[in-house]
Amino acid sequence: MNIDELVEVDPEKMGGVPVFTGTRVPINHLFEYLEGGDSLEEFLDQFPTVAREQAQGVLELSRRKLLADYEAAA
Repeated sequence: MNIDELVEVDPEKMGGVPVFTGTRVPINHLFEYLEGGDSLEEFLDQFPTVAREQAQGVLELSRRKLLADYEAAA
């Protein structure tokens, strides 16, 4: 999945906060759940409009960005 399939930023939706495409669920909610010790399953149960593939895609894009930044700094 590419970023456009995963993340939507629209000033008319949630004030421009990045959300999962096709939903009103902020991307940050996923990270807050995981940081709080909740599982991906718990997040998906609480936000059924988010597809598993979207959540996994956002995590994968974040991983790739982190590793690319690390490699660029090394």
